[in-house]
Amino acid sequence: MRTAGRPRRFGKGPLRAVGLMSGTSADGVDAAIVDIAGRRIDVLAFETAPYRPDLRRQILQLCNPQTARVDDLCHLNFVIGEVFAEAVIRLARKARLALRSIDVIGSHGQTVCHMPEGRRFGRATIRSTLQIGEPSIIAERTGITTVADFRPRDMAAGGQGAPLVAYADHVLFSHGRRARAVQNIGGIANVTYLPAGGGIDKVVAFDTGPGNMVIDRLAERVTGGRQRFDTNGRLARRGRVSRRLLAELMRHQFLRRRPPKTTGREDFGAPFADELYSRARARRLSGPDILATATAFTAASIADAYRRFLPSAVDEVILCGGGSRNPALTDMLIALLHPGAVAASDDFGIDADAKEAVSFAILAAATVRGVPGNVPSATGARRPVVLGKIVPAGQRR
Repeated sequence: MRTAGRPRRFGKGPLRAVGLMSGTSADGVDAAIVDIAGRRIDVLAFETAPYRPDLRRQILQLCNPQTARVDDLCHLNFVIGEVFAEAVIRLARKARLALRSIDVIGSHGQTVCHMPEGRRFGRATIRSTLQIGEPSIIAERTGITTVADFRPRDMAAGGQGAPLVAYADHVLFSHGRRARAVQNIGGIANVTYLPAGGGIDKVVAFDTGPGNMVIDRLAERVTGGRQRFDTNGRLARRGRVSRRLLAELMRHQFLRRRPPKTTGREDFGAPFADELYSRARARRLSGPDILATATAFTAASIADAYRRFLPSAVDEVILCGGGSRNPALTDMLIALLHPGAVAASDDFGIDADAKEAVSFAILAAATVRGVPGNVPSATGARRPVVLGKIVPAGQRR
């Protein structure tokens, strides 16, 4: 039995890693158990553990500067650490894998504030970010070395701390002869451009704009709280897109900003969605029309970002994240991105829902081996750096 707290040495051989992720929608914890051997990635198990409604409500309050309290921040940091740890234990038990067989956990945590543009402090502009989900709790409860807080080191090196998944996208999907775009659609949408045969220094990645965040909020408003999201895009499919309102939305300043760039609730959170709802109702748009227009906004902002900022046209677009399960959205993307082929990451062996969690397993493996996990061409950092903070394993269960 390993002595509690004694750091483990990680060699170049295969690793078994867990990736943990909770996105800007704050729906719950995605957990994936992954075997990593070079560029071979085998996903052994995946599960999403939904947050309890009261916990999700508290997290969203914490993300709002008008309702956040420092005592809640302190408390929820440890609560979410417990929730993340339990997600690992439960998934390993369900998959009949011993915790002692897992070498490392990579936890993205739960973002409550991300300020990539920074604020002035004296003569300097200081960028900052905050993810909660105490990694010491995860390491202690599971007995597994835990890597967390991936974003701050990239920021310290002059980057925006995002997007972080570009390194994993390169490992998973780069191709010798095909240019690919890996399009994640979570609360926020982000793209990774992988040039045909290009090295990681040629990768481009950035947030394209809203993903599901605006759609989800409007689904709540339209249904009077009966739905938290537009299931299978059914409401959007019943509506008609307001081309005039869509054109106004496409003038948002974030969409014109050149990469590297990242965004979040500060641009496309509840205040933005609520203001959009009011404008749409003033124009007498029906609920389905509002959802159709919001869905078209996500699709159009992605296609517009490709035209403006990708170095070349892409042969294949690989979709992942919750938005890839929305047929109304994916149909719009297929039409807008033609002639590029559009497919889900499932077709490439990676569950579209699991892909973000798998990415943090890959990043954790890089960190414990001393390999830089950021992509400066994506984040704007001055140089490649090893990401995260390593909490040594606790006593094995």
